[in-house]
Amino acid sequence: MATLKIFFFVLLIQCTIFTGSSRQLKKSNINIDSYGDNTVNVISFGAIGDGKKDDSKGFKRAWDACDSSTPSPTFLVPQGKTFLLQPLTFNRKHCNSNNITFQIDGRIIAPTKPSTWECNTNCHHWIGLMNFDGLHIQGSGTINGQGDNWWKLSCKDNQKGFMIGHSKNVDIKGLTFEDSPKMHIAFEDSTSIHATQLTIKAPGNSPNTDGIHIQRSTNVSIHNTTIQTGDDCISIGDSSKYINITNIECGPGHGISIGSLGIMGKTEEVEFVHVRNVSFHGTTNGVRIKTWQGGHGHARNIRFEDITSHASTRPIVIDQYYCPHKQCKNQTSALEISNIAYENINGTSHKETAVQLSCSEFNPCRNITMKNINLRNKKQKGKTPSYCLNAHGLRNGKVHPNVPCLDKYDNF
Repeated sequence: MATLKIFFFVLLIQCTIFTGSSRQLKKSNINIDSYGDNTVNVISFGAIGDGKKDDSKGFKRAWDACDSSTPSPTFLVPQGKTFLLQPLTFNRKHCNSNNITFQIDGRIIAPTKPSTWECNTNCHHWIGLMNFDGLHIQGSGTINGQGDNWWKLSCKDNQKGFMIGHSKNVDIKGLTFEDSPKMHIAFEDSTSIHATQLTIKAPGNSPNTDGIHIQRSTNVSIHNTTIQTGDDCISIGDSSKYINITNIECGPGHGISIGSLGIMGKTEEVEFVHVRNVSFHGTTNGVRIKTWQGGHGHARNIRFEDITSHASTRPIVIDQYYCPHKQCKNQTSALEISNIAYENINGTSHKETAVQLSCSEFNPCRNITMKNINLRNKKQKGKTPSYCLNAHGLRNGKVHPNVPCLDKYDNF
């Protein structure tokens, strides 16, 4: 009899917990049935979603509820709510499940004032996802860094808004990222990353707001994405290779950049990059490779093709004298730039010089090839010159403007 009483008591408690959780979800007008039984809803763990109260603890409690006994869990940020978050890191080492999904259908915002960000030492990133193997980030939601007050500061750190680090087999799809304090998305120390159908937006005059930055990562693909920022739409940094970028709308911004590489004499490397089907709209650059004097390493085996420039300032750029602060000393060493191919690049340039190849006297650019290039100055119908220094290679088919440092060759 005593055992039976205990059974009914436990059953009553379980029913009370389930009913209470269901009531809470009904009040929020959340349809959880479509997400499955393994859904962890941040609303159920104390997140309010009014855009005013700090929801960081609710998100943390929801993440703490995940464990290895939950197969393929879904971490749900529901639609119709705005969640205010302090800097927060989600680490798979805590939730040791495979095939984890972050379903972000609501709106996530950062504190508006930099002074109210709660960081233990420094704000290296706002939202971090670390040490995952099998991660799906998806939804119709928006992640807004509210960076306006950050842009007024003079600090030049490389803070990331949304950072994925030390992870593999990750896909991110469908989300909108807005107004990050610095870089919007960063992939670091990761492999097998697939990003698609993203929208990234910030004002054209917002400093250092790269759309997507890739660093020390391999096998990264970015497709079908629109990026409008105040810095590089996509930037590719050291120790990155096998990068595939296709179907990108870029602008405003600084274009798609390899680098910068070799700052302060560092040895840095990027190779096996393919950029295809990109449209640039009023960007300061189109496709660019930028390296510092005094650096070591290489940028090689890079292909740019099927590119359209709509009044970009410089549609094609190699700059081995990169120095944004104009206080650099001339140095003899330079990264090796070689095996760079440009094919089917058309459109207009905003300034007179549409092609700029500024290569090192001591380590010239080698094996540069151009095929079917047609770039014309938007303002002047006839004159569209190129600038060519210490670059060597071949040109084939129609190449306009003429790039005289490349030898004409009909068969490649």
